[in-house]
Amino acid sequence: MSFWIENARVVPGDGSLALPRAAVRVTGDRIEKVTRVPDDDGAERIDARGRVLMPGFVDAHTHALWAGDRLDEFEQLQRGRSYVEILASGGGILSTVRAVRAASEQELADRLVARLNVMLREGTTTVEVKSGYGLDTATELKMLRAIRAAAARSDVAVVPTALLGHALDPDQPDLVNRVLGETLPAVHAEFPTIAVDAYCERGAWSLTDCRALLERARALGHPLRLHADQFSALGGLDLAVELGAQSVDHLEATAPEGLARLARSRTVGVILPASGFHLDDRYANARALLDAGGRLVLASNCNPGSAPTSSMPFVIALAVRKLGLRVDEAIRAVTAEPAALLGFSDRGRIAPGMRADLILLRHTDERALAYELGGNPVDLVIAGGRPGGPSPGSASP
Repeated sequence: MSFWIENARVVPGDGSLALPRAAVRVTGDRIEKVTRVPDDDGAERIDARGRVLMPGFVDAHTHALWAGDRLDEFEQLQRGRSYVEILASGGGILSTVRAVRAASEQELADRLVARLNVMLREGTTTVEVKSGYGLDTATELKMLRAIRAAAARSDVAVVPTALLGHALDPDQPDLVNRVLGETLPAVHAEFPTIAVDAYCERGAWSLTDCRALLERARALGHPLRLHADQFSALGGLDLAVELGAQSVDHLEATAPEGLARLARSRTVGVILPASGFHLDDRYANARALLDAGGRLVLASNCNPGSAPTSSMPFVIALAVRKLGLRVDEAIRAVTAEPAALLGFSDRGRIAPGMRADLILLRHTDERALAYELGGNPVDLVIAGGRPGGPSPGSASP
């Protein structure tokens, strides 16, 4: 398939200036040409009518595979209980763990496909999805296989991550040793190149246990990621930097000097403002990280407990209001930067040779992405050169 998108306001995604009137030719799954005036070559044309054309969103941190719901816990949050208190009493992540263990691999895959359909309609064309709601070897493998199966049924490009250090299970006092001695080797055997992640927090994995897991995963050749400093700064940021992790994610409790250390490293800071919005109105200092020269990614953290959203436009709106970012900085942090974090050099930007993952907004000014609250600004999604995407009647998650 070859076609032109003409009369578009092209936002490249890499921080460079928008092209106020331009045309983009798509051939197959690639962007072939970006020019002011389309060639008279007989290819089909889509008239953007001055609307914004930009790269599809890349959501680099989600827990989008789950079963059950957390509506009762949401009510508890509204009554004043904290997320940490709910987790310590056997709720939170553990309630989702129980539901995931009870679900079949097929059911999990179906649920994820439904959520991917929603994401695609909202403009997300590449997404990272973590395991982590298993807390035992069989269920972690079931989750990773379900992610793989769902990816094969979706137009969204899916990157799996093995979140092997997540919550602690009170019914498994030797959980950490079992993950190190059993779960990690089993995951390595079936998914030898997958990134391995952990959650360093009070009530979750300790700094010592995270180090043991990540050092062993690194020795097996796995890329590393780490959740750190969401509620407590326990040293996870410095561990991630020391071990050369791809990213350290959350950072709400990180002091400016910690962000400066992160900025001097090769580790990317991933900030998740929807969690602050949903839980406690606490936000990481993205402005300080960027001003120190660090690399920034914004992500949805889509999950049933602390960030029940997959809307990247909403994440942009929060980032500009709560994190002190300019609109162009927020757009780069949901396109080019997360694509690079996930290892893709062929997406997140509009340029010849890039994968044709594009979204056409109903807006004629990209600043409206941050200005508008709620709603879906995407008129057209092109995923891998294919216009369209799921219809609005697709099943909800």
